Amino acid sequence: MTRACLPAPILLLVLGLTAAASSAGCAAGTAEEPPPASIVVPARPAEADWARIRTRRIQTFLLPAMQKTGIDMWLVMARGDNNDPLAKFVGGEHAIGDAVYIFSVDGTTLRRTAIVPLGDSTPVRESGEFDEVLTFVGGGLAEHLAATVKRIDPSRIGINMSGKAVLDGISATQKAMLERVLGAPYASRLKPAEPVVVEYLNRKLPEEVKILREAARLTDLIEREAYATVEPGRTTDLELAERVRARVRELGLGFSWDEGQNPNVTSGLDRGHSPAANRVIQPGDIIMMDFGIRLWDHWVTDVQRFAYVLKPGEQAAPADAQHQWEAARDANRAALAAMRPGTRGVDVDRAQMAVGKARGCLDPIWSTGHPVGYWAHDVGPTLGGSRAATPPEAARRPLEPWMTFSFDGFCCVEREDVGVSGMKCISVEEMAVVTDRGAEYLVAPQEELILIRSGTR
Repeated sequence: MTRACLPAPILLLVLGLTAAASSAGCAAGTAEEPPPASIVVPARPAEADWARIRTRRIQTFLLPAMQKTGIDMWLVMARGDNNDPLAKFVGGEHAIGDAVYIFSVDGTTLRRTAIVPLGDSTPVRESGEFDEVLTFVGGGLAEHLAATVKRIDPSRIGINMSGKAVLDGISATQKAMLERVLGAPYASRLKPAEPVVVEYLNRKLPEEVKILREAARLTDLIEREAYATVEPGRTTDLELAERVRARVRELGLGFSWDEGQNPNVTSGLDRGHSPAANRVIQPGDIIMMDFGIRLWDHWVTDVQRFAYVLKPGEQAAPADAQHQWEAARDANRAALAAMRPGTRGVDVDRAQMAVGKARGCLDPIWSTGHPVGYWAHDVGPTLGGSRAATPPEAARRPLEPWMTFSFDGFCCVEREDVGVSGMKCISVEEMAVVTDRGAEYLVAPQEELILIRSGTR
C-alpha cells in the first residue's frame, strides 16, 4: 500500500497528535504518512437545530430584506411531492396538501400568515412560527388567499420565479392559479421574489458559520484520507471517487450535489463538471478532487484538494508542477485578501485572475467563486465577471459580513496526456466567511501539494 506525503502540520491535524512531528525525511515534503486516524462526526448540537435556526433567521433577516427591496408581501406556495426549494426556510417543508405561507410588512413589523389544509395544521400551529394560521377543507385555499391579500393590500407581491433554479419554486399552474384567484389589481402586482430571498439567505448566522467550519473540516479530512489510499498504476479516478462516496455514507453524511459527480476526481486532463473516469492514476499525475458534503441535513461544503504522484526517484514535484501549484495557491490568497465588506464580487474575481496572468497561466473558463452554505452554489454575490464587458448583476453586488463563499485560485496550462493535448488547471478551492475585518478561511487552507509515492511496500 502506498502512502500520501503530507506536511507535518497536516499530519498532526489528521492524526490528532499533540507531540511534534519528526522532520526526518520530510524536508522535501516526501515523508510517508501513517494511516489517518478515524474521522468522527460530532453529534448534532442543540444550536444546529433547524427549527431554532430558521426562527432566528426569520427574526433577524427577513423584515430588513423586505424593507430593503421594497417587496411588502412574499408568498411561498408549498405542496407535497414536488415542493418549493424555499419551503424549508419558512416552515413549509413538511407540506402534504397545497399551502401558502405569507410574509408581509406592517410598518416596522413582520406579519406571518399560514394558509394550510386542516389536516396539516397541527405542526404549523405548534411551530409558533406564524401569527395567524388559517385552515380549510377541500377547495378553501383560494378563498382564504384572496381575502388575506385583499385585507393586507400589498403594493408589490414577491413570488418565487427566477432564472436561478432554487429561487424558481412556483410552477406555471400555481402562478396561473394565483393570477386567477387574486384578480385585478393584485395579479399585476406579482413580482419575482429573488431580491428579497437573496437578501434573506445570503448571510449566515454565527452559529451557522460554526457549523460550516465543522463541515469544511470534515470535508478536508475525508479528501486527505482518500489520497492516502492511492496506489499509482492500480487505483483509478473512479475507484478513488467511489471510496470517498462510501466513506460519506459510512459517516452518515450527505452530498453537496449529485453524488454521481461528487467527488469529481480527475488525474488526467480537465473534464469539467463530470463523473470520475476509469483512468488509472499514474506517476507524474496531478490529481484534482472536487468534493462537498452535507452536514446535519442543511449545510454544505465545496472544497478541492490537489495531489502530485511522485515518479520513481522523485522527492518533490517537478519545477513546472510546483510553479503551477504556487501560482494557483497565491491566486486563491489574493482572492481572500480582496474579500472585504463593500467589495464587489467582480473585484475579487479581478484580483484572483491578475495573479495567474502575472505568472504566465492561461485564463480559466470559470469564475473565481460563488456563495456556499445551503447549496453548493448558494444565493448571493458571484465572484466573477471581470472579463465581461458588463459584469452580471450578481457580480456587482457588494460583499457583507457573514456571507460565506467557495472560491478558487487558478493556474491553467496546456498539457499532454497519452498523446492528447488539452487543458490542465489547478484550481485551489477553499471556503471562507466575510467578517467586519476582511475574510477568513473556514478550514486551514492547503499550502502544499499532497505528495503520493509511487511503488509498493
